[in-house]
Amino acid sequence: MMVRSGKPALLLRTLTSAVALLLLGACGTGWAQSAPPSLGLQEQGPQAPPPSAPAPSAPPAREENPGLINEMGKLFGKLPSILPPIKSPGETMNDLSRLAKPSTMVSGRAACPASSNGAPDCKQAADQLCRSKGYKEGKSLNADSAEKCSAKVLIPGRPRKPDDCRTDTFVTSALCQN
Repeated sequence: MMVRSGKPALLLRTLTSAVALLLLGACGTGWAQSAPPSLGLQEQGPQAPPPSAPAPSAPPAREENPGLINEMGKLFGKLPSILPPIKSPGETMNDLSRLAKPSTMVSGRAACPASSNGAPDCKQAADQLCRSKGYKEGKSLNADSAEKCSAKVLIPGRPRKPDDCRTDTFVTSALCQN
């Protein structure tokens, strides 16, 4: 059999394609088919589900999960009530101007008198220390405490009583302002 010059290539391609189709069919594999293109056409109106399809049910209610993420979410929900209120710009400036006043640190020793609740009132002692150095008022920076006892404590064999000693507190340095 004689074949013309252009036909052997065409015959070879056809035979290769046929063998490939036979192999694919015999192996059971194939390519996934996609939906045909819509060509710009759209269906109109709502589609009703087929009668054999079950009706869509409501999603199940979400249960409370006591895990870490849920607990952190609760914490962030409570956060605004825990934090202090935010200051206005005017209040912030007042705080800064109060801190920016020129001041001087002084050293000395002033006794803190007892306040009505029995605790030492060191603000009054800081003011007294600053006034003694020529300033108007002050804030306590350092304080020192010492126990002062009566001579009765030195008597041998005498039991110590609660009112035999007292603790005195002193301001030793203060920040003074005019």
